[in-house]
Amino acid sequence: MACKVKILYLAFLVLLALEWPEYVCGEPQVPCYFIFGDSLVDNGNNNALNTLNKANFSPYGIDFVDGPTGRFTNGRNIADIIAELLGFDDYIPPYATARGPDILKGVNYGSGSAGIRDETGQQGGDRISMKAQLQNHRVTVARITALLGSRRLANEYLNKCLYTVGMGNNDYINNYFMPQYYPSSKLYTPDQYAADLILRYSLQLEILYRSGARKVGVFGVGDIGCTPFELASHGTNGSSSPCVMMIDDAVKLFNTRLPKMLDDLNNKLANAKFIFVNETSSEDSSSLGFKVVNAPCCKANTQSNKGLCVPDLHPCSNRTEFVYWDGFHPTETANELLAAAAYVALSPLLSSRIDTWEQKDRDSYISSI
Repeated sequence: MACKVKILYLAFLVLLALEWPEYVCGEPQVPCYFIFGDSLVDNGNNNALNTLNKANFSPYGIDFVDGPTGRFTNGRNIADIIAELLGFDDYIPPYATARGPDILKGVNYGSGSAGIRDETGQQGGDRISMKAQLQNHRVTVARITALLGSRRLANEYLNKCLYTVGMGNNDYINNYFMPQYYPSSKLYTPDQYAADLILRYSLQLEILYRSGARKVGVFGVGDIGCTPFELASHGTNGSSSPCVMMIDDAVKLFNTRLPKMLDDLNNKLANAKFIFVNETSSEDSSSLGFKVVNAPCCKANTQSNKGLCVPDLHPCSNRTEFVYWDGFHPTETANELLAAAAYVALSPLLSSRIDTWEQKDRDSYISSI
């Protein structure tokens, strides 16, 4: 899989421009990759939950080798593609099914509708909040400690891993801008809400650090005011902007605060390397080759699971020309561009080989189990 990764030409140009080390198949740049986030990275953790927010049915996965797996797109999600770019030979397993020595290469904790705030997304059913994902990670750390034989060895190993965290989207989509379910927009101004989220997030990221994370890429909230669902729900109120400005203006307050919060953590915590990954785009999507930028490729449901694809209906055939797969989530083609940009942003956390923990050391542990 890693040796056959399909990377868009634009991604190659970006990497070459930065004189990126030669990509080598079979030797990941980090020993393991841990993923925290929402539906943008969920690869099956919501499948067994009592929730409307799951994607383990057709037409999801129409372009994925295993079909519908719980990924909220037609093919690979952004975490899958980053794993490919890192050099892993397989995708990082979801926490729901990760077992045994497989966890040594990392775990994906992502959950559709999850947020920084515990209540976020509850109107759709169960989900695994950031707090709960951190609790799951503590279980993984204990398992890795048992596999490697001591907490010291586990810490040495975990310190060399890459972690990405992408939270906050649902705290706006499935909380602040859903006043029919949540009081947050009545209790907080947009500025106060952003400040509250940042404070909570800072404490959560410090917990992640205490669990052994040192190399952490933190994604900002994306252009959620530009998603087909929000456009259909709110409109642009005659604005010349193609997006819902009230949403994007609120999100900007969060994204503006996030880099400073990460700098504060870097200054506070020894050997911490938190990096901001900006997922908002200054590029016009049409200039990147997309022909449809404000409508979903699949027929999106407007009833129970709003914004998700209607089960078993055929989606558009020209999927590479669409930015959005459903009412919220990017197509695989858009994910390729997002992942390539994220990979470049994460480059200060990466090495061309696995630091002092060689691949052979990792393999010897696995073969001895």
